[in-house]
Amino acid sequence: APALLLGCVSKESYLLKEDEVSLLRRTVQDLESEYEQLRSRNTELAAQRDELGEKLTRTLESNSEARQTILTERAEADRTTRVASTRLKQSQQEKEQLLERIANLESEIEMLRQSLETQRLNHQQEQQRLLSHSKELADQLAKERIALKARVAHMKSTFDELVGKMDEEIKRGEITISELEGKLTVNMLAQILFDSGQAHVKENGLAILERVAQVLKQVEDKEIRVEGHTDNQSISSRLKETFPSNWELSTARATNVLRFLQDRGGIPGDRLSACGFGPYRPVADNDSPEGRAQNRRIKIVLLPLEP
Repeated sequence: APALLLGCVSKESYLLKEDEVSLLRRTVQDLESEYEQLRSRNTELAAQRDELGEKLTRTLESNSEARQTILTERAEADRTTRVASTRLKQSQQEKEQLLERIANLESEIEMLRQSLETQRLNHQQEQQRLLSHSKELADQLAKERIALKARVAHMKSTFDELVGKMDEEIKRGEITISELEGKLTVNMLAQILFDSGQAHVKENGLAILERVAQVLKQVEDKEIRVEGHTDNQSISSRLKETFPSNWELSTARATNVLRFLQDRGGIPGDRLSACGFGPYRPVADNDSPEGRAQNRRIKIVLLPLEP
């Protein structure tokens, strides 16, 4: 029997094998019918041969011509009998070969059927796994949406509270508060916190930071980053020993605000960070006094905590 290569089997291959078995079964039936006809013919020839033998015995002495005819007919009968016997044997062998082929094909069909069934079950299991995974993702997405709504609502509450506490400074344009995609930003002009060229927070600035800290310490799921920014004007010669450049000034101011938020605002240090950007991230044109005033600022940013 030919080697059977099983892989992904289509239903069409399975049906083709079934058709081939049906054809072979009809061929076996035809051969069995031919076998019966030849056997009947062989019986008739054997009877004729016996009859000719008797006839030969009766006429052998009296009719030499008839004797020769009978001998010829008998020889022909013997030959025909041998041919029929040979054909019978061939027919039997063909029948046995076809039956063996049918058995092999039926075995092959059964293996194909089992393969198709296995594929169907695997496909069914994969569908169930995907459906289960899809449901898990949908449940997770729903939970994340609920959590996001809660975070957005909390951030809006923080935003509203800051706006309420900084109402006067906002009206004077000294503070701006913005919220975008879960990130809240408080921009404070440096002049309300520091004297010119200084990094220590002045008394009025401490009061402002106190109000900011009261709100920020209630936000427990955010990182708080304090950024220091300056204009592009060079540090005066009298201050260069303390602040060689705007980098140092912006960093010192951001660090002092961070220390206030931790020491007096009660905000945990592991949620605080400070950085100085000097003049390199302006928000306005440095060519005018008003633009430079906008660029000199402290920026407090609330960001999602890193895992």
